[in-house]
Amino acid sequence: MFQTALFNVFLSLLYMLPGYLFCKLRRASADHLSTMSTILIYFCSPCMIIDSFLGLTKSNENLVNMGLFFAFSLLMQLLFFVLLFLILRKKHENPVYRMLNAGSILGNVGFFGLPLIRSIFPDHPEVACYSSIYVVSMNLLVFTIGVYCITGEKKYVSLKNAFINPTFIAFLIAMPLYLFNAGEWIPEFLQNGLGILGKMTTPLCMIILGIRLASVGFSKIWGNPFPYLTAGMKLLVFPLFCFGLSLLFPLEPVFRYSVLILAGTPCASVLLGMAEIHGKNTDLAANCILLSTLLSIFTLPLLALLIRM
Repeated sequence: MFQTALFNVFLSLLYMLPGYLFCKLRRASADHLSTMSTILIYFCSPCMIIDSFLGLTKSNENLVNMGLFFAFSLLMQLLFFVLLFLILRKKHENPVYRMLNAGSILGNVGFFGLPLIRSIFPDHPEVACYSSIYVVSMNLLVFTIGVYCITGEKKYVSLKNAFINPTFIAFLIAMPLYLFNAGEWIPEFLQNGLGILGKMTTPLCMIILGIRLASVGFSKIWGNPFPYLTAGMKLLVFPLFCFGLSLLFPLEPVFRYSVLILAGTPCASVLLGMAEIHGKNTDLAANCILLSTLLSIFTLPLLALLIRM
C-alpha cells in the first residue's frame, strides 16, 4: 500500500511540471487560470462524478454504504471544524486562523483523492463513489463555513450555492443513473468518452497548480511558517482524527481506510477559487494548497501504512 500510494502521489505531482515549465517559459500565465478552472469545475468534475457511479453495480449494500459515507464524512468535517473553531474563536478576526480552520478540513478529495483511492483499492469500485460523495458533503461546507472563513463575512454564506453547484447537480444526475443500472445499457463508447473527460480532472487540476506555483514562487511558500501549520493539520491531524473516529463504529475495512486516505488529501483547490472570487486572502490560500500538495508525497504513503486488509 505504501508503494502504491507513493507512486500515485508522485505521478500526480509530476502533472504540475508542464504548468510550472510553461509558465516559466512564458507560454502560460496565471491570467489563464480562470478559464482552465471553469472547464475543470463545470465540465470535467461533473463527468468524473457521473462516471464513478456508472462503474458501480446497484445493490442495497452499496446504497447503504454510500448513505453512511455521506453522513460520516459530513459529521467528521463538522466535528473537527467546531473543535478548531472553539480553540481559535478569540483569534478568528485574523484571516490566517480562519484559513487554518477551513484548510484543515476541506480537501482535494475529488481531483487528487479519487485516482489515488482507486489505485489503492483496485478490486473495490465503490471507493470511487465514496470519493464523489465526500465531494458532495464537502461542498455543503465550502459555500457556508468555508466562504465565511475566507471572507470573514457572513453575508457571503449561501445555502443556495451549497445545493446549486456543479458537484451537487452532477450527483443528482448520477444517482438515478446508478439506481437504474445505466452502466449496463448506456453504449460503451459514451461511457468511455465520459470516463476520459472525468480522468482529465487530476492532470488539469495539477497543471493549474503548477502554473500557480510558478507565479507564486517557492520562496513565498517555503518562507512562510503559517501554511506549514495548516498543511500539518490537513495532512496528518485531521485524517488521524477521522480514522480514530471511524474505529468507534462497526465499519467495513474498505470504508474505514477510504475515510483515512480521502481525509488525508491536500487542501482543497476550491479554497483558492473562493478566495479569488471574493478577492480575499488569495496568496494565503494558494500557499496552503501548494505546500500541502507538495508535502503530501510524504504524508499519504505514511497514512497508507495503516491500511490492513
